[in-house]
Amino acid sequence: MDERAISPIHPKGDFFNLKGNHTTVGTEAIAGITTFFAMAYIIMVNPSVLSQTGMPWGAVFLATIIASVVGTLIMGLFANVPYAQAPGMGLNAFFTYTVCFGLHFTWQEALAMVFICGLVNIIVTVTKLRRLIITSIPQSLRYAISGGIGIFIAYIGIKNAGLIQFAVDAGNYTSTDGKNAIADITKIGITANAGAVPELIKF
Repeated sequence: MDERAISPIHPKGDFFNLKGNHTTVGTEAIAGITTFFAMAYIIMVNPSVLSQTGMPWGAVFLATIIASVVGTLIMGLFANVPYAQAPGMGLNAFFTYTVCFGLHFTWQEALAMVFICGLVNIIVTVTKLRRLIITSIPQSLRYAISGGIGIFIAYIGIKNAGLIQFAVDAGNYTSTDGKNAIADITKIGITANAGAVPELIKF
């Protein structure tokens, strides 16, 4: 009889079944450290984005760390899979720039929406609806979402590091009816071509 067929999932002294998964403690340690450095940016970026809504920076900083630790421990100790969990980019930007700035909700109201969405996600996850939603998204769109989030993260990092700055072009302001735009600005239309263009700083 094949011994692998009757071997327990967690052999004695090997809670994570490292031998069965053809890995070692050293390999997993290196993988864990690599994963940490790959995702540690969220510890600083998440509070930087969410604090723009008025949320306390320090509170968001601690919440990000606690959520990451708890989520990762659950994945490792209960699900027994080597997945690290942390708040993701994209939703925090949606929370800040769309829900709070665009739709003019307070961050407290937005957090209430997040709680409700969490309950809905639990229902979706325990049913087959989640898999149906994921498989319905075209693969090209999945790649585009990942690439877009990566570019967004890179932009925030480069901007906060001071490697780019915005050159403001005052542009030209022209009255559409030929009159003095400054003298009677409330009664005439004005055409403007001003803008702000990002550029690399000069060292």
